[in-house]
Amino acid sequence: MNDAPLASLTLPVYLDYCATTPVDPRVREKMMPYFGTVFGNASSRDHSCGWDAREAVEEARSAVAELIGASAPQIVFTSGATESVNLAIKGMAAAGRKRGNHIITTAVEHHAVLEVCRYLETVGCDVTYLPVDSCGKLDLEVLRQALRPETVLVAVMHANNETGVIFPVGEAASIVREHGALFFTDATQSVGKIPVSFTDTNIGFAALSAHKLYGPKGAGALYIRSESLRKSIVPLIHGGGQETGLRSGTLNVPAIVGFGEACRIAKNELEEDAKRCRVLRDHLEKELHRCFSSLKINGGESLRLPQVCNCSIPGISARDLIRKMGTIAVATASACSGGLSGTSHVLKAMGCDQSVIDGAIRLCAGKYTRREEIDYTIERIRNSV
Repeated sequence: MNDAPLASLTLPVYLDYCATTPVDPRVREKMMPYFGTVFGNASSRDHSCGWDAREAVEEARSAVAELIGASAPQIVFTSGATESVNLAIKGMAAAGRKRGNHIITTAVEHHAVLEVCRYLETVGCDVTYLPVDSCGKLDLEVLRQALRPETVLVAVMHANNETGVIFPVGEAASIVREHGALFFTDATQSVGKIPVSFTDTNIGFAALSAHKLYGPKGAGALYIRSESLRKSIVPLIHGGGQETGLRSGTLNVPAIVGFGEACRIAKNELEEDAKRCRVLRDHLEKELHRCFSSLKINGGESLRLPQVCNCSIPGISARDLIRKMGTIAVATASACSGGLSGTSHVLKAMGCDQSVIDGAIRLCAGKYTRREEIDYTIERIRNSV
């Protein structure tokens, strides 16, 4: 192949922004004082070192809230989206035992949700896993029919981490609340990528994470709609009573400050970044289609996040292709599946053929992705195949 682009590119080309994002330099700059000069414990209430740390945390809380159209008291800081998911689902399953033990989720949720639900099944909960169609969409009528008198909680993601398919969580939450149950959404992939507002919806809980929107790893949040829900949820961690008793432990002030700054930046730049990513993603898909007429865009007929392309070339092994490309950082499935099977449960739930599943790669652009990187990727894929 022609390696001319190498002169202007830094390799590898990173196209795995759904897995994690680099920390924005402005976020790093905002965090730095809290590793050194402003090092106080935010729970220390008797001196200025603690007061300064607490002020920084509350400033960050307000910034996170503003990004999702919420108010500061509705935000509880955690170590990340996985902890937020566990706190919401386990906490409300425990709190709702008097009402019932039925939980509803979808077959395409992130492993953080699915594994929590599987654990709850071992301790007496009954979990319904809703199907999706071949485009990755959820039928709201199927959700409505799955609700029972003993349904306590429904967990439906806002956007899928493999295909980018966006779910109608506002409508789903309304159906669930009419039934008298609670609604949780994993908004890890959507927050900071598309406009999000939870306050004017019937969503009870939402999980989000800093490292998906150019903030640091180790910081996340759980949105809780009301004070009554906050008081009813059963904590996972007990101790000093931080975060109004819902998440005890010394607050990670530098990471929280970074989270807040990342949210502030995202609020100001989201529209521009989304538009640019959509142009790059559409160009990528158009050119790959030109190269491979049999190319399948998984979830391509659905409303998707602007930066995500999940595609398969029938007859081509994704793992072999990625090894052959070498200088392109892309994924075959969720980076958060850890030691679990690399086979995509999402594509399987969509009814994809095994050849499509085996050949699927996820390419995710981000705010630092350039057109020449996309062109280089297209050429590398073409030559590698």
